[in-house]
Amino acid sequence: MEMLDGSDPVAVGGYPLLARLGEGGMGRVYLSRTVSGRPLALKMVRAEFGRELGFEERFAREIRNSDRVRSPWTVSVVDYSPVGQRPQWLATEYVAAPSLAEWVQRYGPLPERSVLALAVELSAALGAVHAAGLAHRDVKPSNVLLSRRGPLLIDFGIARAAEDSRHTRTGGVIGSPGYLSPEQASAGGSGGPGDVFSSAAVLVYAATGTGPFSRSGEEVSAAVLLYRIVHEEPTLDGVPAALASLLRSCLTKDPQQRPTASTVGALLEGLGGRTGDWLQLLPEALETDLAAREAQAHALISAPVCPPSPASVSGEAAHGPDSDGGTAVGPFATGVPRWRSSGRAAWAIAGAIAAALLATAGTLALQHREADDATGGKPSQSPNVASLPTSWTGTWVGTGPGTPSADGVTQARTNDFAVTLTLHPARRGELAGKQVSEVTEVGTGRELGCTEALELREVRKTSMVFEAVTSHPTDQSAVASCPKGNIYVVTMTGRDTLSLDDEGAQSAGAPSALTRR
Repeated sequence: MEMLDGSDPVAVGGYPLLARLGEGGMGRVYLSRTVSGRPLALKMVRAEFGRELGFEERFAREIRNSDRVRSPWTVSVVDYSPVGQRPQWLATEYVAAPSLAEWVQRYGPLPERSVLALAVELSAALGAVHAAGLAHRDVKPSNVLLSRRGPLLIDFGIARAAEDSRHTRTGGVIGSPGYLSPEQASAGGSGGPGDVFSSAAVLVYAATGTGPFSRSGEEVSAAVLLYRIVHEEPTLDGVPAALASLLRSCLTKDPQQRPTASTVGALLEGLGGRTGDWLQLLPEALETDLAAREAQAHALISAPVCPPSPASVSGEAAHGPDSDGGTAVGPFATGVPRWRSSGRAAWAIAGAIAAALLATAGTLALQHREADDATGGKPSQSPNVASLPTSWTGTWVGTGPGTPSADGVTQARTNDFAVTLTLHPARRGELAGKQVSEVTEVGTGRELGCTEALELREVRKTSMVFEAVTSHPTDQSAVASCPKGNIYVVTMTGRDTLSLDDEGAQSAGAPSALTRR
């Protein structure tokens, strides 16, 4: 992570830039955050791509495709640039973790047990991608994060957006040459079997420090690597004996002869590998590295951020988040008690808690975006004071499906999920109303909903940010805990309809929209 310099904008798409995370073929990646304090990795696409015919459409299409993949092994797309905006950018959830490439370069190959755990998680990640009818197409060490919650595949779907244009440049191809499949290296096309080939090459790198078509200490051109991939057999010296045979079958030249990702996962289980073992097998040095990265990111995200001046912002205001780690259409957030969960759900819960802490500390970013639009074209009482527009006042209701198919352990099984939101005139920092949720648990009939007093925290162009400053069970006799501090970002989508942006706290099964009563 590097501090910003004069070549970096202060903000992109309305999101403040806090530090530089890296730079690749597609552009620079920055640490950023949402208005509610959720950490983001924001990739700003190089200008040359935006000038190429058809790239913008491919870029948007592949982002939408990537958002179809919902699994514990991928990061969620949060927002991206609207059509026609320059520069183009993409914001995903940020995970403070080194890539496999960073780790091996600094500390060397992973221990054998960690390689097996990585293999299991990577095959499960690809299985989820392929089950969605998609392919990653750029599996390489720098696109695998060694996070605390498990190995994560990043940059899914984005590589394909650049594929056509990359082929037009001096014989270049998409991805890192040492990890491409033969069919991708020779013809440019790749699907699920190509991902299996690339993931096997990545595992060879994790175990030995070099790819299967490289030699230790040598520097060769991309053309040489591509030739070896297409015509030569892989080198597996140093790969654990238990994995060598399986990886060799994944690295066969004929894509039809390779096992599928799910088959690889089953074979790895036969070798003693299990999903979920990763955390117990982290190298001690990786634990230390993760803790340092998390502390550094927390310090940057928690620091107050001055609102960017119009001249220092790249791109227009963000058009609204698309996902928040697990739901294709954001459920309307309510005060349902949080249940213990794992994977992406746990990350969403942790993000909500962090957002609440940041909000109460007064560190919400971009607090001056109220402008005249937020008050119906009328000037606010002072440059730093904005009010809830009168069009928002009244009672809003909605009903969601609940979560009747949940497991009842990590997530409650609930029936219909009713929400009543009452708003009245208020200025920023004042109480603006309350939100009442009524949620019945399947089987027991217990009421799990919460009633919250909402304070207006932020006034934006078409949306408002509220914080639950008090919260208690809707059923006063209930023993469930209702934590305060939840952040809700609500958008007016019509004269009589409200929806929740997938940025703040949220509960599965809640309504996605409310209507005026």
